[in-house]
Amino acid sequence: MSVKVSRKASFNAAHRLHRPDWSDERNQEVFGKCNNPRFHGHNYDLIVSVTGEIDQETGFVMDLKVLKELIHEQIIEALDHKNLNTDVPEFKGLNPTAENIAVVIWNKLRPHIDAERELEVVLYETPRNFVTYSG
Repeated sequence: MSVKVSRKASFNAAHRLHRPDWSDERNQEVFGKCNNPRFHGHNYDLIVSVTGEIDQETGFVMDLKVLKELIHEQIIEALDHKNLNTDVPEFKGLNPTAENIAVVIWNKLRPHIDAERELEVVLYETPRNFVTYSG
């Protein structure tokens, strides 16, 4: 029997979608308002899910208190109230699109989740725009 458990968290961050190897015109054409040279921000909502067998001793797939602490230590402390382009090493050469942010979050969490468990990250950039990544 496989069960999915999830934890929701939020963080705020600024970013600019921009490729330095493109012209200003091309960046504006592709990224529009998201290419603002002064950056712009989002109130991100994050759902992290772990799927696996229920441990017969504890009754948990994963202790949600442990998942809460991992999300705080690995994600919130690294991304909350940061400029993703300038403050977060993972984005020094990576455009901080919602897709890339979700993959970075997954990569930061994966080493801390039992390899027998599936990991899924859902990142809401706005209430209507979200990305799902599961490795």
